[in-house]
Amino acid sequence: MCPWAWGSEPVFRRLRAALADRVHWRRAYAILFDHDDDPPPDPAAETAWYAHHLAGIGGHTLAPRAARLSRVAASSWPSSLVAKAAELQGPDVAGPVLRRLRETVFVVGEPADTTASALSAAHGVRGLDPVRLRADAASAETLEQVRADRAEARRPVPEVLSGQGGSPHPGTAKETGDGGYRYALPTLLFRTPAGHRAVPGWRPFEAYATAVEELRPGLLAASGTIAPEEALERYRSLTEPERLLLTEGPWPPPGAVRVETANGPLWLHPEEAATHPATTPQAPAGP
Repeated sequence: MCPWAWGSEPVFRRLRAALADRVHWRRAYAILFDHDDDPPPDPAAETAWYAHHLAGIGGHTLAPRAARLSRVAASSWPSSLVAKAAELQGPDVAGPVLRRLRETVFVVGEPADTTASALSAAHGVRGLDPVRLRADAASAETLEQVRADRAEARRPVPEVLSGQGGSPHPGTAKETGDGGYRYALPTLLFRTPAGHRAVPGWRPFEAYATAVEELRPGLLAASGTIAPEEALERYRSLTEPERLLLTEGPWPPPGAVRVETANGPLWLHPEEAATHPATTPQAPAGP
């Protein structure tokens, strides 16, 4: 649910392609909106302020944002549990489920902040077993994994405690209500037996490439562009910044479904569009 993480997706997709199967990726869900956060005294004013905040961030990232935000998310827990549960069905399912959950906020404007809305957002993802997803999202094991993620996010490495500079979102660790800190979102932590490098905040591809090269010279492969048809088949959902960074050739490819947002279009594979929350009727789900 972090707008800076949403805006980092083009670079993250390029980085994944450049590293391919040579690294192990692990997502940690830091819980941006927690259970014990105080409810806003004026939800409408809070939503208006947050929508303006998202518009400002979108001016930097150029990522889509919803034309109308229904509310500020009540909790990150339901979507985090569903995203974690989807990982049990493999990366080809987990990635699109997480993408759908992000798009409920930044494209549809209806944050998936309940279990029902998070499960509904995942409906129709290619290869998904919805019965298993529902059961796994409700399991004690998944809850413990997300709790562990939340705790890990509140044990940041020392180098992110001070200002990083060089970005409108430099990624300095955030203070928590109990006097501690948590990683700013997004933060990538690269680890090898020889050491680690943290790259916090909103960063260009080169910042991540430098961290990888310092730890494992030569690991990063050339990250060339691919044909629009291949990109839409692979990713199923592409923002304008993503298609400009990742593809080369005439755009849009045949069959691409354009979804308008307040900050540029989202492009969907036609099969994705058939069940996507932005193109199919969705019952509004409150917190």
